[in-house]
Amino acid sequence: MATTIIAVITVMAMITAVVVRVIVVVVHWPLPAVAVQSVAMAGYVLMYARDNAATADVGQQPPSGEQIDAAVTALRMLADPTRLRLLWELREGEHDVTTLTAAVGAARPAVSQHLGKLLLAGLVNTRRDGRRVLYRARGGHVRRLVLEALYAADHHLTGAPEHD
Repeated sequence: MATTIIAVITVMAMITAVVVRVIVVVVHWPLPAVAVQSVAMAGYVLMYARDNAATADVGQQPPSGEQIDAAVTALRMLADPTRLRLLWELREGEHDVTTLTAAVGAARPAVSQHLGKLLLAGLVNTRRDGRRVLYRARGGHVRRLVLEALYAADHHLTGAPEHD
């Protein structure tokens, strides 16, 4: 089970690196300064996981069509700068629409629409707190995917060597 999880994380990281390079080149989206340290730590953790996956028994089956479709949907959601910024904010905890609007600098209706798309794609969860709806990243996979995407962008922008 652990080998499967490590292999999936590794594959998602490789796919994400390609998507992030496209985002960085086409959109010229800068990596937030506060992200550099957290993203570096996530990269070291992922690099360790890749090393373990390389030495483990790899007899993995190719992904099913449903898995590919779900992965493509998730990566499309990350391809939008506002949604990527929203997931960055949601990776460490819950936030309501007002807080997220201020954090990403977008209009409230736009933030609400982006959160709705992220919810439908299964990348965020919600819970009610009185009249407020609080959003959070769906789990460790989503948080690591966002961090790895930004880590790959940092490597691209700074020229840091790639990890195998």
